[in-house]
Amino acid sequence: MSNTPQRPLGEKVANTNPAPWPSKEITMEGKYVTLEPISAVHAETLFPLIGGPENAYLWDYMPYDPCPSSVSALHEDMVNKAASTDPTFYTILKHVDGKKEAVGWCSYLRIEPKNRVIEVGHLMFSSALQKSAAATEAMYLMAKYAFEMGYRRYEWKCHSLNAPSRRAAARYGFTEEGTFRQALIDKHGRNRDTTWFSILDSEWEDRKKAFEGWLSDSNFDEQGRQKKKLEEFRG
Repeated sequence: MSNTPQRPLGEKVANTNPAPWPSKEITMEGKYVTLEPISAVHAETLFPLIGGPENAYLWDYMPYDPCPSSVSALHEDMVNKAASTDPTFYTILKHVDGKKEAVGWCSYLRIEPKNRVIEVGHLMFSSALQKSAAATEAMYLMAKYAFEMGYRRYEWKCHSLNAPSRRAAARYGFTEEGTFRQALIDKHGRNRDTTWFSILDSEWEDRKKAFEGWLSDSNFDEQGRQKKKLEEFRG
């Protein structure tokens, strides 16, 4: 008999092939929103929604520079985002009266094709997008594309004091995993504890059905009010 100790090891992964990098060419089309690769062409439209002192609060938890003070500053910021590959950014276009209007952006980041791990973040949701079916659909489209690419872990992280982000993660079906204490010193020179959430590929089918059930026409009355909460659609 061998004296070598038998130590517990992780479960074998059936598919160890890497996932592809998110495409900077893809357009994700939904009923309420379209996601397309970010472009500075939308800077002028977005500035009144996310720029200037009246919108500075939207940038409080962003890891980069403060809210842009002019269209040209936002234009430069979006040019830089368009050139970035990690994060990979997408403009969120809301469908309004037959038109598509830029109302924010989102991204994939901390992209690890080998481990098939990807994070959604840098979420810039203007007041025109917040607490809307369009916002929920944007997050559904991002998750759907990630799992269709073959990623096995889909992450959400936020400042532990960012209560709206924590509530959103729970609503979308992410599992809270814990908090990294003193994870960062932020742009304000303040401490940041970071809370981690995830959805696994084995959980996605349930989450996908919940999103699709909530987004269906039958879940909204004539005034556009939800009949059932998103959480009620999950198994």
